[in-house]
Amino acid sequence: MSVIGYVPGVYDMFHIGHLNILRRAREGCDLLVVGAVTDDVVERTKGKRPVVPLTERMEILASVGIVDRVVADDCGSDKLPMWQRLHFDILFKGDDWKGTPKGDQLEAGMAAVGARVVYFPYTETTSSTLLRELITAHG
Repeated sequence: MSVIGYVPGVYDMFHIGHLNILRRAREGCDLLVVGAVTDDVVERTKGKRPVVPLTERMEILASVGIVDRVVADDCGSDKLPMWQRLHFDILFKGDDWKGTPKGDQLEAGMAAVGARVVYFPYTETTSSTLLRELITAHG
């Protein structure tokens, strides 16, 4: 039986932190599905749209050789609807969610359907937020 892994994220301005999470997730599953959060959900949750539009982010993710499938994730922090669509076994997430109310809620929701949440270290040296700040400061 194949283990299906799911890695949701914005993946704006794709960088080494994104690649590191995908590489680690690939090691933990047989089929790797990546969910690119839609522009509208990003704007609603973060207050700003991604720099790179959804279709382009999905194309970049699909071109990464370790990814089996890319889907649009329009569910916000509640990943139960995505589980209902994909029936993944493991949801991989950056450890900036671990021990937070939204992380606890994510874990409880996934446990209710028999899926696990596995956290990976957040790459502190590079982030889309940091890149956006640099672009804005020099734009």
